[in-house]
Amino acid sequence: MKRPPLEGLVILDLSRVLAGPLATMVLADLGARVIKVEDPRGGDFSRGWKPPAWGGEAAYFLSVNRRKESAAVDLGTPAGAEFVRRWAARADVLVENFLPGALERRGLGVEVLRASNPRLVVCSISGAGDVGPEAGEPGFDLLAQGATGHMWITGPAEGTPHKMGMALIDVLAGWSAATAILGALRARERDGTGAHVKTNLVSTGLAALVNVAGSALVTGKEATRHGNSHATIEPYRAFEAADGGFLLAVGTDRQFEILCENVLGRRGLALDPRFSTNAARVVNRKELVPILAEVFAGEPRATWLERCRSAGIPAGPVAGVLEALRSPQATALGSILETTRNGRTVPTVRPPFFLDGFDEPAPMAPPRLGEDTEKLFEEVGLTPLVFSEPG
Repeated sequence: MKRPPLEGLVILDLSRVLAGPLATMVLADLGARVIKVEDPRGGDFSRGWKPPAWGGEAAYFLSVNRRKESAAVDLGTPAGAEFVRRWAARADVLVENFLPGALERRGLGVEVLRASNPRLVVCSISGAGDVGPEAGEPGFDLLAQGATGHMWITGPAEGTPHKMGMALIDVLAGWSAATAILGALRARERDGTGAHVKTNLVSTGLAALVNVAGSALVTGKEATRHGNSHATIEPYRAFEAADGGFLLAVGTDRQFEILCENVLGRRGLALDPRFSTNAARVVNRKELVPILAEVFAGEPRATWLERCRSAGIPAGPVAGVLEALRSPQATALGSILETTRNGRTVPTVRPPFFLDGFDEPAPMAPPRLGEDTEKLFEEVGLTPLVFSEPG
């Protein structure tokens, strides 16, 4: 087995909450060493976002901070700023999501840090980037969902805009940051120097609209909400069986033919010119959907799911979160990763990538605030700060 891909790299994590910590956890899951720098007065903001909690730690914080070391450091003090400068001098990557000017006021600006370590890759994550009328404003996923059209297209077709059930734009910004960092590290191998890479919630949200944005651009028309259906594919939606709902995802004309003949016993539907092609089905969905709904209402959900599975038609249930995490498929994939540290065990969701032939980094649990402060100060030749965790 080969060592984890990023083993030997050092990541200095000055980020808080979700996008940045997720990006650095991805790098940790690939084998990098992550030094998380936190304010002694409470640490990462997400440590306080509880309940729920596990062993006194907020579940929110635990979800994106495994495989990290924590140093409680006041960046406003000379000792704290020197700690960051010394670690930045030996680090490969620094990730930050401070408001513009905050690091510069502490003598920790990107140019200063990269001057002492030209190979350093710095990743800055912001709400709206560093240009335009909203540059420099704080970033919040809820506001980003509203500003980038995601709320507008989410929710019942006849209802009001809804936010998504989790902070998807923050999450995607984290993955965007990790991707940019890996690209910059590859370029460093070629060119010998690091870089300053950036991402922001607005750009991330707009890019995440993919085909919805594409449709709006080519038609010049505002996007609309479709609830649990699809703007350009039919049938691709939720239906109600005799005893509950299920999902049906028919993506091709051939699948629709099989659905009609082998699952519904209604071969004539596929031959009807109104429904024979996907384009026709989208135009005539108001006629097609009630027909399908009437048929599906006549049998239990399990019957339809089994018939669809046997015929090779994509269909499935609507699972709860805990149900999904405990499903046979999630279990087969090893989706729950039990992490441990100093006698603590914390359940987390494993990273979604699988690297054949590589060792997996040790499943180290997320750190308590300042758990590694003394060791990390000594490692860069500084006298450890005296620190006591609040509470």
